Amino acid sequence: MTELPKKTLRVGFVGSGFIAHFHLKSMVGVRNVEVTGVYSRSAEKRARFSEEVTVLGLGECRSHASLDDLLSADDVDAIWILSPNYTRLDVMRALHAAVKAERSRIFAVACEKPLARTVGEAREMLRLVEDAGLNHGYLENQVFATPVLRGKEIIWRRAALTTGRPYLARAAEEHSGPHEPWFWQGDKQGGGVLSDMMCHSVEVARHLLTEPGKPRNSLTVKAVNGTVANLKWTRPHYADQLASRFGREVDYRNHPSEDFARATVTLVDEEGNDLMIEATTSWAYVGAGLRIQLELLGPEYALEYSSLNTGLKIFMSRAVHGSEGEDLVEKQNAEQGLMPVLEDEAGVYGYTDENRHMVECFRKGERPIETFEDGLAVVEMLMGLYLSAERGETIRFPAPELEDYVPVVARRE
Repeated sequence: MTELPKKTLRVGFVGSGFIAHFHLKSMVGVRNVEVTGVYSRSAEKRARFSEEVTVLGLGECRSHASLDDLLSADDVDAIWILSPNYTRLDVMRALHAAVKAERSRIFAVACEKPLARTVGEAREMLRLVEDAGLNHGYLENQVFATPVLRGKEIIWRRAALTTGRPYLARAAEEHSGPHEPWFWQGDKQGGGVLSDMMCHSVEVARHLLTEPGKPRNSLTVKAVNGTVANLKWTRPHYADQLASRFGREVDYRNHPSEDFARATVTLVDEEGNDLMIEATTSWAYVGAGLRIQLELLGPEYALEYSSLNTGLKIFMSRAVHGSEGEDLVEKQNAEQGLMPVLEDEAGVYGYTDENRHMVECFRKGERPIETFEDGLAVVEMLMGLYLSAERGETIRFPAPELEDYVPVVARRE
């Protein structure tokens, strides 16, 4: 039996790709944590990850050649599941088996968004974590983004208290497309941009609409309406670009996933009042880089935020040359001109406060504000939106038909 609170939480990472390094950088701003282990399929990436842990001063990180080795390590208290979407349920099954067989000392697990590719998978993730008796957190970084934390606190403390609760949240996230080939493959990723990015938008919007101190399920989803489209990447020129970048794995001429999605979600608060979420996501945006836009509206107030309206901007003329990079902002699309700079991407996007919250909750044995239950609720909304887009109609909740539903692009039709 693990005695809590623990002085230091020892974390193992499952996955060593782009998002794992983002989380790792954010851990520099987290106290009472060490990164002590990593497992991924690539020995080279594992070695590079372990080296970065040392450079950042986050502990001594062992590279594990198998998932079972990581799960049975005597210096790992919790794991962060950061591997591709199609692997997460298998990782959770392995963790469940190791804990039940008393081969693992792990007592907590956090999983990157989305929790799963379907409602059935998400429900199984929740069943497994509860059956194993593990504390669990759902890694939705935008809920912990610094402007969201500060903006929600002000709105609810000052404006909502005197004039009434907010009733409309808008969220949008756009960039020019993912880094890795599996993101573009509907069966592996679970869909297209709706699955990849709408999970952020609907949950941060639901969070903004939720009264502080109350659980997310204090708001009930009433109905969802979704639209998906292929605006850019199915055009022959761009489909050929994807084939050139990623090889035969990504065939957008014959097996595309949507690169644009729109959502309307109707919720009901505890007093029966309707609340609305409007969200859009896109892989077809060409601008300075990743753009997140948020709004929260109430009877006598409004909140607005755009991630690219930064205080720091850099100008470089045509005479400045260099290789492509993302050192100014994620998904950077230019190396010249007037460009916004995010001084601390991990902090602004919410990874630092997210990981600080998860570490402290796990270390003390407390329940995080985002759990696998919330991850399941998000997947239910996403699948409702996919079904709405497929049928061309609004989907009313509860919707039992979503339990076995798989989006068209994930069916490879």
